[in-house]
Amino acid sequence: MEPDIKVTNNFINQKDFIKLQEHMLGSFFPWYYNPMVVFDQDSKDYFQFTHLFYNGDADMASTHSGLLKPILDKIEPFTICRVKANLLTKTNKIIEHGFHTDFTNDDRITTGVFYINSNNGYTKFENGQVHKSEANKFVEFNSTEMHTGSTCTDENIRIVINLNYIKGENK
Repeated sequence: MEPDIKVTNNFINQKDFIKLQEHMLGSFFPWYYNPMVVFDQDSKDYFQFTHLFYNGDADMASTHSGLLKPILDKIEPFTICRVKANLLTKTNKIIEHGFHTDFTNDDRITTGVFYINSNNGYTKFENGQVHKSEANKFVEFNSTEMHTGSTCTDENIRIVINLNYIKGENK
């Protein structure tokens, strides 16, 4: 069965997007070294920088979580499970980091990937479907879907925001 993957270009209004993008690409946004990209799958040669906006509940929120308001207003989550930004650095060739699921044992959870910058990196699903990194695009799917991300070769960095949430009653 084909996964139910919803893609929305120009997901948030341009003014809100530019503010978010400039902040995350700026010199003062805190990124933290993470020695792996996919838990228990990566070689020691692969790493990324991350920023954890939410983990478990709003009580564990980053001081930068207000930047997410336009995205959260659009998806209207009932519960936020985790929101994390990932920054991958440029590589000489595209590297995929291994198929995985964000949450394996709860099919109520939805994953959204929001792209901060355009580049030749992508999100790929186990069925072969590929979604290019295009600024202000949102790709939404069930968190149990096997997927992988990649590096890019045409920009210095690739940034996505990975959101895991339970949809509200109206969604």
